[in-house]
Amino acid sequence: MGFTARPVKPRTARAENHLELLIGGMTCAACAARIEKRLNDIDGVEATVNYATEKAKVLLSPQVSRETVIAAVEEIGFTARPVQPPAATTVDAPDPAAEEEAEHDRELRAARHRLWVVAVLAVPVIAMSMFSQLQFEYWQWACLTLSAPVVVWGAWPFHRAAFANLRHAAASMDTLVSVGTLAAFAWSLYTLFLGTAGEPGMRHPFRITLERTPGEGNMYLEVAAGVTLFILCGRYFEARAKRRSGAALRALLSLGAKDVTVLRDGAEAIVPISALAVGDRFLVRPGEKVATDGVVEEGSSAVDASMLTGESVPVEVGPGDEVVGATVNAGGRLVVRATRVGGETQLAQMAKLVEEAQTGKADVQRLADQVSAVFVPGVIALSLATLGYWLGSGQPAAAAFTAAVAVLIIACPCALGLATPTALLVGTGRGAQLGILIKGPQVLESTRTVDTVVLDKTGTVTTGEMSVVEVVPVDGESDVQLLRLAGALESASEHPIARAVVAGARDRCGELPPVADFSSETGVGVRGTVDGHEVIVGRASLLGAWATDELPAELTAAKAKADAAGRTSVMVGWDGALRGMLVVSDRVKPTSRAAVAQFKRLGLHPILLTGDNAAVAAAIAAEVGIDDVVSEVLPAGKVELVKRLQADGKVVAMVGDGVNDAAALAQADLGIAMGTGSDVAIESGDLTVVRGDLRVVADAIRLSRRTLGTIKGNLFWAFAYNVAAIPLAASGLLNPMLAGLIMAGSSVFVVSNSLRLRRFKALAGNELPDRADTTEASRAPMVTAS
Repeated sequence: MGFTARPVKPRTARAENHLELLIGGMTCAACAARIEKRLNDIDGVEATVNYATEKAKVLLSPQVSRETVIAAVEEIGFTARPVQPPAATTVDAPDPAAEEEAEHDRELRAARHRLWVVAVLAVPVIAMSMFSQLQFEYWQWACLTLSAPVVVWGAWPFHRAAFANLRHAAASMDTLVSVGTLAAFAWSLYTLFLGTAGEPGMRHPFRITLERTPGEGNMYLEVAAGVTLFILCGRYFEARAKRRSGAALRALLSLGAKDVTVLRDGAEAIVPISALAVGDRFLVRPGEKVATDGVVEEGSSAVDASMLTGESVPVEVGPGDEVVGATVNAGGRLVVRATRVGGETQLAQMAKLVEEAQTGKADVQRLADQVSAVFVPGVIALSLATLGYWLGSGQPAAAAFTAAVAVLIIACPCALGLATPTALLVGTGRGAQLGILIKGPQVLESTRTVDTVVLDKTGTVTTGEMSVVEVVPVDGESDVQLLRLAGALESASEHPIARAVVAGARDRCGELPPVADFSSETGVGVRGTVDGHEVIVGRASLLGAWATDELPAELTAAKAKADAAGRTSVMVGWDGALRGMLVVSDRVKPTSRAAVAQFKRLGLHPILLTGDNAAVAAAIAAEVGIDDVVSEVLPAGKVELVKRLQADGKVVAMVGDGVNDAAALAQADLGIAMGTGSDVAIESGDLTVVRGDLRVVADAIRLSRRTLGTIKGNLFWAFAYNVAAIPLAASGLLNPMLAGLIMAGSSVFVVSNSLRLRRFKALAGNELPDRADTTEASRAPMVTAS
């Protein structure tokens, strides 16, 4: 099967054209489909309505006002109000997310109360109707007394919604339930008052079996009460499960600090987080959360980001280092200057990405939506046809009625409507907990077919920062002294290699002595005086002209080995003699080899892509276990490589973190951005992993595939139960009360199946390293050779 290269994917519309609405009054997938169709009928409007989240995501052209959109929703019997983002709230304004959650809690309590009352009334009716031993002389009139409030008050939400739909010439699942229960109740009234069912001592046989019964003299009070009970029960547990499925996003939003200690005019003041502005300096004490994204100005500490990124090891920070809001200060006192607040913080952006993914629709859901849109009218027509067929074939009216009511009740399309959104809610929420942000449900389709993963080298496979990986002193010299003097001299330079030497020296030797008489020779090295020694650090050519001895054999061999591996060798000498060599390189991340092994286990073919020379690329590829390498590539060449792979029939995932990766990320079938990289790369990607750990990319693909598999499993069972049950109901083999039980159970099954995604386990950080991960470069900060 061949694939062709595709154009660059369009990105999110401009913010001013985006509107998110909270929809009220939806009771099933058919309601969502009606609202979506009505909105998309408006010129200049593109809308997606999600039944599980009860929200509509609308893109407007400049000519369409939000009032027009809201009025269109209200015209067809639903309510709509804009969702106010957290960043838009003021200090004194109520939190819209908290208000929304409180409203859902109230609705859930009301549903629980209605369910309990109906259960108390309906269970005796069902019991008396099922067991002849409980049928005393006037038991049928007791059943009527108990079932009347169930059908009228307990099923009122269904009747109200059905009446509202009727006013707008529409039908939904509530129409089926309302018509079914009222028809069963009306038939029972007929048989009680005008038939023989009201006679004293009447017995009512009941069987939950797949067999056709004549239904003569039958009353269906247990059907009216039982169906109401089962569907209310299904609705209640469905609502509870939907709340649980969105718990991950609510937990993510709740991570942020509520108050912050601001430093103003030399004094401390505690203010709400909403009062914090960019440029404010704030205090973070040990154990407190960092209030917002910022830069450390004073103090040093270890910051625990595990709640936000899943990274288990606290990160050391000091003056000049960036910190992220919602992380926890695990050590000393910090003074931080705010750089991003409100909706611009990393936490807010993560929550926004998760919500956008949960509101969208995968291609597999669109088929279910199309089916749901025509399902209810089709079921009503089928029910009438069933009634007409059985009456026309000479069957008793009671038997024909039984079959028609069973068709109405069994055919509710709720499970179809819940199949995709509930799995998306749980899957994307679980991903957010693991530091995996899925931009939309369409991404799930891409992960299923991806067979090639292209990995940018710098910042993705490697750390992207130069560091000292080897110290080689000559015989008789100390490696500590060699690193100490070189680091002290290089502390006066701003060159990237100099910064790597200084960092390595401070890490191993502590505080470094001052340097005097510093001078630099551009492109070759630096000189100066440290602790009374005349020190020189630079290329071999510089030291060869200065030192009194020739390059020793051990340094010659070490330099040749470093050059072959694409690493940089730095010679160090003092007092007229060559003392040793430092090897500097962009270090491979310790987890990269394990990540590449995971890609291969997922059936992905890894390719290393870099602008570096062939020697460096080959050495890095060998270290992490990649066979295919493309080196010395410019940014435009990265896009061309992706296009070429796509033209060859490959479905390509691109992983990168830099500005120069953005175009390739957009071109790829699946763009995966490292969250430690540039904002441009993150915006261009379909998936973002918050941590710099490449293993999380493998986890992201696993989670996406698992979520898509759950969606397809849900849809299969939702379709299968309807396909199997409707013919049984139409043939008169299914008791209406059993039909109600099966229908309610199908919705609960779909939601419960989606909730299994909450148990998804990440491989990152939870498995032993591969044997090759014990190489010197990944085991220790640097290697000393003598």
